[in-house]
Amino acid sequence: MSPFRVRVATSVALLTGLMAAVPALAQSLAWVSSEKDNAITLVDLATGKVSASVPTCKRPRHLQLSPDRKQLLVACSDSNAADVIDVASRKSVRQLPLGDAPEIFDIAPDGKTLYVSNEDDAELSFIDALSGKKLAQIKVGKEPEGVKVSADGKTVFVTSEVANMVHVIDVASKSIRKSITVGARPRRFAITPNAQELWVTNELAASISVISLKDFSVVATIALQLKGARASDITPVGLTMTRDGKRAYVTMGRANHVAFIDVAKREVTQQVLVGKRPWSLALSGDESRLYVVNGLSDDLTVIDTAKAKALQSIAVGRVPHSVVLTN
Repeated sequence: MSPFRVRVATSVALLTGLMAAVPALAQSLAWVSSEKDNAITLVDLATGKVSASVPTCKRPRHLQLSPDRKQLLVACSDSNAADVIDVASRKSVRQLPLGDAPEIFDIAPDGKTLYVSNEDDAELSFIDALSGKKLAQIKVGKEPEGVKVSADGKTVFVTSEVANMVHVIDVASKSIRKSITVGARPRRFAITPNAQELWVTNELAASISVISLKDFSVVATIALQLKGARASDITPVGLTMTRDGKRAYVTMGRANHVAFIDVAKREVTQQVLVGKRPWSLALSGDESRLYVVNGLSDDLTVIDTAKAKALQSIAVGRVPHSVVLTN
């Protein structure tokens, strides 16, 4: 073999070895829980196609990434547990007991505690994220659902669907600091990035309550309307905000639309038609795309946020509930 060919062969061998040593670039994925399939459907965000299905526990609903984004926690209502899935391997590594009928939870900023709404027991549970041990349980209004932890980890907010209240819970004393009356059947939360306001969707009031985090008073109510739709068909649930806090996105439930809201003006600026009963939603990292889970049409709608236009609907599992994004 000539010296030139030896050098080329050696270079190729070295390059091949280096490539083998470097892990493949992470794939951008949407993880969508399917209540009826006991599985998480993975959608490749680059191609807009389903790439895999990850088995999990019974009736998976709410999903949330750990603070380091290495694990996905899945609340499984019929297993009374959270399935902890390693994002890299897509394998379940353990399960944490969450009490009866867990639906929504949030994770403390330090990742050490889970706060879980137990619908049947009308309780908020504090769960040790490592051992699964129940640290505390607090009685709240009937049918608690939405749970949100403040950025400093000192306060937890939980909705009571039956009592039409938001309970403000002090983490240190494990007690209710205040209960705030909002609209009918409050569901989910968003905290403005400046930590000044808490927004709450009211499913049976077709509205959003805006709560001041200075004194926990309701400072505004944003009514949701849709031309040609009855008020009873406007059932907002999912809610998220842009990082700059200028725009909010709200799923409108039976109205089959997503509302774009100017946060400062508290006004709906645009509405986008999606699938049947949009439920949960997530923004892409660059906020150019909004991914919306449609619980009754079993699909995921991709929205161009700049154009306020639906680009694609992707069939996912049966009765999808929540979506989170990884890359």
